[in-house]
Amino acid sequence: MKIAVDAMGGDNAPQAIVQGVEQARDRFKDIEFLLYGDPEQVKPLVHNDERISLVKTTETISMGEEPVRAIRHKKDSSIVRAAMAVKKGEADAFFSAGNTGAVLAAGIFIVGRIKGIDRPGLTSVLPITQPGSKRHGFVYLDSGANAESKEKNLLQFAHLGRFYAENVLGVDHPRVALLNNGAEADKGDTLHKEVHAQLAQQKDLNFVGNVESGDLLFGKADVVVSDGWTANAALKATEGTAKMFLTLIKDGIMNGGLRAKLGYLLLKPVFHHIGHLMSTSTYGGAVLLGLNAPVVKTHGASDAKAVDKTIEQIHEMINSHVIEKTVAYFKPKNVDNDQKN
Repeated sequence: MKIAVDAMGGDNAPQAIVQGVEQARDRFKDIEFLLYGDPEQVKPLVHNDERISLVKTTETISMGEEPVRAIRHKKDSSIVRAAMAVKKGEADAFFSAGNTGAVLAAGIFIVGRIKGIDRPGLTSVLPITQPGSKRHGFVYLDSGANAESKEKNLLQFAHLGRFYAENVLGVDHPRVALLNNGAEADKGDTLHKEVHAQLAQQKDLNFVGNVESGDLLFGKADVVVSDGWTANAALKATEGTAKMFLTLIKDGIMNGGLRAKLGYLLLKPVFHHIGHLMSTSTYGGAVLLGLNAPVVKTHGASDAKAVDKTIEQIHEMINSHVIEKTVAYFKPKNVDNDQKN
């Protein structure tokens, strides 16, 4: 398999990108990498070019650029060229740590949507904090690709998330829930009430009802579906709360005297485990599900470990044939059947 990599995107590019690629190359003997970027910056960082090819590009899309305009005018950018490699069949997947909007636009307009999918959903895997749970994460979409969604979009997200949970995370008969402002079936606005009713009628979905944002991380579902605006707001609030508590804990340790510092030393393995569980590096990047190939966006601040983990994620997506299975399901005849149900 071949993976097209935007070597220039991200806060720590190209060094972290190249390091992560080399780490993944050493772990996965069946992957070849196409690194798109400035050879003068990228080539000196490559210690071993086995199964790594550099493709020269002359333009870079910065974080602050308007996405659609950037991909239309910067045809020789690392993002556009990497996405084009997938479209032409020169690569099986594409990932970047660069401009999120540009990566999403390149995925939609260059790689292209699966027939039967109206809007792809940006999909993240978030941690489950339920004590004793054997599952370490759940699928969450749409986490920001679409600010507004219709009922059919959320139904499609549910099936996209189901396929991802089954094939990539290995969850048997995943539980699907709808993010809402209450657990009861009659909660929410008109959109969410209608989506709840339609999800409950889907015979091939294990729909378990609504889940509130306060319960997101407690393992009540394997797939949580929402419109992009709501899901992104809930995600940012959850991340902000976690950062606040980490800051309070750190402040308590630093200013709590000798007893607090000794307590920290005793609990250091516990803090390390929690840090690993909550780290974005543990779960890879965000996938734009609903496209003809894996398109994955890693965090802008990703280090080599996060890049390596993202490549592992892409490797599993390709090996599990999740895209092919999704394409087969969403053929027009199946979409028509779903609408009848």
